[in-house]
Amino acid sequence: MSEGKAKVSVVKAVGIDEVVLPTGALDLWERGDLHDLLHLPHDGTKVEIVNGTIVVTAAPYLGHDFITGQIARAVLLAQPQSPSWEVLHNTGILCEEVLGGYIPDMVVVEPSLLYAAAAANARRLAPDEIEMVVEVTSKRNAAHDRKPSGELTATKWTGYARMEIPYYLLIDRDPEVARTTLYSIPDRSTGAYLNEESWAFGETIHLPEPFGLSIPAELWRTWA
Repeated sequence: MSEGKAKVSVVKAVGIDEVVLPTGALDLWERGDLHDLLHLPHDGTKVEIVNGTIVVTAAPYLGHDFITGQIARAVLLAQPQSPSWEVLHNTGILCEEVLGGYIPDMVVVEPSLLYAAAAANARRLAPDEIEMVVEVTSKRNAAHDRKPSGELTATKWTGYARMEIPYYLLIDRDPEVARTTLYSIPDRSTGAYLNEESWAFGETIHLPEPFGLSIPAELWRTWA
């Protein structure tokens, strides 16, 4: 990223439309400096870069964390002997190609890849080391997690596809949507997932191989 001043848009969650940064926003995100520059609390507030836009999300409420906890439990309980998958929460993924600095709610990764990255003291996992990303929408940032629509030409859905992450599990808690969708078959050239399967809230989610597991969702609730 080039030095100098760069003007980027900032979602209205922080009460402003734009801010002038001393260097590129993605550089600042990678160094972990955006929180202090934007005077944001270190209380679980999440700062991401989506298609060159800074997206700020408040620390999640119980309903959000309950869902990610249920998914993690299902993944781990489905493999009691030799673990096939490890789960990480709120780990950053850098993708300069799409001006993306993402912090998905959860990622699923093969143990050998995670252990190798940890042994090498890697700062982050590489996109090609991640098998599945999981996002749970909130009121302020739901549009950035979904397929592009309206004024948004690219979202995290686009970025994950361009990074060729094999699976993207999106839990949309919007009362008008209330669906869980598993996206697969990413197409790097178009930044799109070519296949999807979805379930209404309350329906048990069945993830295909290589996961081969079911996730109970009868206690999941929308954000209303």
